[in-house]
Amino acid sequence: MHSGGVKRAHPRTGAVFDSPVPPGSGWPGDPATPNTAVAADGAQVQSLAEAVDSLVELDALVSVCRACPRLVQWREEVATVKRRSYADEPYWGRPIPGWGAAQPRILVVGLAPAAHGGNRTGRVFTGDRSGDFLFAALHRVGLTNQAVCVDAADGLELYDTRLAAAVRCAPPGNAPNPAERATCAPWLDAEWRLTSRHVRAVVALGGFAWRAALQMIRDGGGSVPKPAPKFGHAATAELAGPHGPVTLIGCYHPSQQNTFTGKLTPAMLDDVFTTAANV
Repeated sequence: MHSGGVKRAHPRTGAVFDSPVPPGSGWPGDPATPNTAVAADGAQVQSLAEAVDSLVELDALVSVCRACPRLVQWREEVATVKRRSYADEPYWGRPIPGWGAAQPRILVVGLAPAAHGGNRTGRVFTGDRSGDFLFAALHRVGLTNQAVCVDAADGLELYDTRLAAAVRCAPPGNAPNPAERATCAPWLDAEWRLTSRHVRAVVALGGFAWRAALQMIRDGGGSVPKPAPKFGHAATAELAGPHGPVTLIGCYHPSQQNTFTGKLTPAMLDDVFTTAANV
């Protein structure tokens, strides 16, 4: 179903938006303005990420990035064509910044936003079944104020926890290519630089996120043993961060493939976040 250039009303606020959503047009939680600098290639991502000195500014820069042509084309096509069940909603259709506590003790790293989840709602892990599974677990462990996360204006709060993705745009087939992963990495490095003073545990959702987290810690001046620790569900690695010890915890990704088959159960996810909360 193609919605063309028709404006749609936000399902919670009722405000009307284009899809993709222009920066500074009033979308809930939009960190950017029409004047936010736009990274057009990897060198500009690197330069802007290294210079940024606040999470607020970082989130704004991430949310308007256009450095990866394939990902820009895909995320905007999805936002225009939409899924039939969301045809009457506007789609964010931009990169998804990190979200949560400004001084987190726990940093959760995922792979990339979902085409009809974060790419639609504008908030990471929000609006799809993977997010439903994740936020329910965070609530059971006491890290959120509610169990359900539907959109960016639903009142959810994260306690001592921040969520980020290694790649900030929804990729075709949920698979960013190596060049896209490398281009996007400085954003995660900047997020780590701005939060690592507080973080005691990093939860990596899946093997790619585990590798991205190890590289993030290396790039941020920490140290990782050789050979590098191997990913596994509930695997832990004690690492030296720039401001003290950091525990990296592996977790199977809460994808439908894993949750529907029982490879990842609610109890398994609860155990991971209980471990993280107790570091």
